[in-house]
Amino acid sequence: MTESEKRRLALNARLSEHKIDALLVTHGPNVRYLTGFTGSNGLLLIRPDAAVFFTDPRYTIQASEEVDCKVEIVKKGPLVEAAASLAKRWKIKRLGFGSGHVTVDAYEKLKSSLPLGVTLRPASGLVEALRLIKSNDEVDAIRRAVEANSKAFQHTVPLIRPGPRESDVAAELEFQMRRNGAEKPAFETIVAAGVRSALPHALPTSHRLANNELLLIDMGATLDGYTSDMTRVAYLGTAPQKVKRMYRAVLEAQKAAISIIKEGVTAGQVDKAARDVLKKHGLDKSFVHSTGHGLGLEIHEAPRIAAGEKTKLEAGMVITIEPGAYEEGFGGIRIEDTVLVTRYSREVLTPTPRELINL
Repeated sequence: MTESEKRRLALNARLSEHKIDALLVTHGPNVRYLTGFTGSNGLLLIRPDAAVFFTDPRYTIQASEEVDCKVEIVKKGPLVEAAASLAKRWKIKRLGFGSGHVTVDAYEKLKSSLPLGVTLRPASGLVEALRLIKSNDEVDAIRRAVEANSKAFQHTVPLIRPGPRESDVAAELEFQMRRNGAEKPAFETIVAAGVRSALPHALPTSHRLANNELLLIDMGATLDGYTSDMTRVAYLGTAPQKVKRMYRAVLEAQKAAISIIKEGVTAGQVDKAARDVLKKHGLDKSFVHSTGHGLGLEIHEAPRIAAGEKTKLEAGMVITIEPGAYEEGFGGIRIEDTVLVTRYSREVLTPTPRELINL
């Protein structure tokens, strides 16, 4: 039995729990998880005893090579209408769908294509719940993505100096990712210098790096479909005491959060460990985002590592830990690593040192 078949079998066991006869899967990462398909246009209709994958003629050869269930090539009309036609032939009465990923237009097409008496039932999160726990093969893929990312950073840092633009540094990082085996960046690489480092999701600009300013780099690589995520901070010149103090506080917060990670601890407890440290240093109000998130086929997945989150960590989850502190007009510091949850502990997958980098 293939990995995809095992996943579909696990999903089928959940359909009756949610009182649905079949599930329409439209979200690309979920389709890939259940079928192996890596293209951009496909969906899956699955019931306990059958699964059919739908795509268009552009992917005829690709689907035959990647997908391990029945494939239907739709030559005319939207894929969702073809899936609705099959649901009708299957005499489905309760059809689940991922409401968080279906547009209003697609929903209306689906509804109008189904016969009277068929109930459409929102069923978001069924596949995502399975994706929470990574298999050994998935963890290996994430490890390779982490390694490609860290090597790209390692090769780029010696080239950084005053003069190049933020966008030049981002381009070099992404080039080095591909040189080290990555398919693409996991997200748009963040390179933010000087006061712009106080923007947690700053996009690279034409700003040229200068002496005596912070440089925040948040980057991730995608390899075999799986992602990684890392943030590091450098200072161009000799870092002043304020930068060193803030950096030590953020690093202490990250270490505190990582130190309590193990199966059974809640996501909220991990978040609190980081916030308690920053509060001790008077930086709690400077921490404006969650402590981390899950990753895998997507860069942001469950669980969310945030205040009050009750989700209990389980062995096999892969999460990021990324506390930060940001001060408008001064700059920001964030330190982020990718971490594997184990039964009694945790494994930090990111090999890149966490010390403040002086350039």
